[in-house]
Amino acid sequence: MNGEIIFIGAGGTIGSLGRDPHDILHYHSTGNRLSAAEILNSLPASPVLSSVEPVEFRNLDSTAVTAKDWRDLAGLCERLAAEKPSLAGIVIGHGTASLEETAFCLSLTMKLAIPVVVTGAMRPLNGISSDAARNLVAAIHVARSARSAGRGVLVVFNDEIHAAREVTKTSTSRLDAFRSPDRGPLGEVRGDEAVFYRRSERRHMADSEFSVEDIENMPRVDIVYSHAGADDTAIRAFVDAGAKGIVSAGFGPGVGTPAEIAGFEWAMARGVAVVQSSRTGGPALDTEPQHTMGIVTTDNLTPQKARILLGLALSKTTDRAQLRRIFETY
Repeated sequence: MNGEIIFIGAGGTIGSLGRDPHDILHYHSTGNRLSAAEILNSLPASPVLSSVEPVEFRNLDSTAVTAKDWRDLAGLCERLAAEKPSLAGIVIGHGTASLEETAFCLSLTMKLAIPVVVTGAMRPLNGISSDAARNLVAAIHVARSARSAGRGVLVVFNDEIHAAREVTKTSTSRLDAFRSPDRGPLGEVRGDEAVFYRRSERRHMADSEFSVEDIENMPRVDIVYSHAGADDTAIRAFVDAGAKGIVSAGFGPGVGTPAEIAGFEWAMARGVAVVQSSRTGGPALDTEPQHTMGIVTTDNLTPQKARILLGLALSKTTDRAQLRRIFETY
């Protein structure tokens, strides 16, 4: 696929500079970050980059990203696509801490036919063995490929192509931190070619019932993390704080402690939606007691992604049957 690629800079390690090439852990404290244009200019000249236009979004630390940033970033992507009919694809450079959440939210809400690829780096741009340049160039190849269209938002790291729904950060510092534990990557970047082996069957982008506007209407949703001896203190505090939904990050099979379950019953009696995920990864089981209580299982979504989907779902409905349908199809 020929045509222009837009690179949106949204901050993160991919544009960060350490004190010296050996500073690959404490570089955040320098506060030295490059703009999208400066990141592109730092790369060796290549025909690959000749039709890439930089667009600055916000130079964010990804631990500071909020739903407003998702709304504005999604709106920017849709606006750029509308203004540039020849646009082949969009690449977003993002910090790794919340990258998977941003990618998932965009994949659920944007209505774009062109590829959108999110990437970042585990080591700063000037760090020894930095992955920043290769991840960015690989993401550009994926965004330019006609094979990438119709697959939802993609995440590219370490020459692997992942679905936004399935990928998660699995390490604080390894170069192969981004993985899709249950299903593996969709494909790989082989030189300058995007090679795909499968696609996600879950709804996304053009097939999604959600839109960018729904992000503005997401109510408060909190996550309760199960551990031995956990009680209902956090549940009651979240409800008192105005939560309309709670994600239970439960034990392995997808279940909380007896005290948490009692707390969830109390919350649901007050109109709060409760969905069950697992802190281990993998699908939360839809057990008969939970089903009878009205708790909706999240399949294999991580708690942080289940929170996003529940927030979008609650912007439209509080009906438990509809919530079940949504978690079964996204």
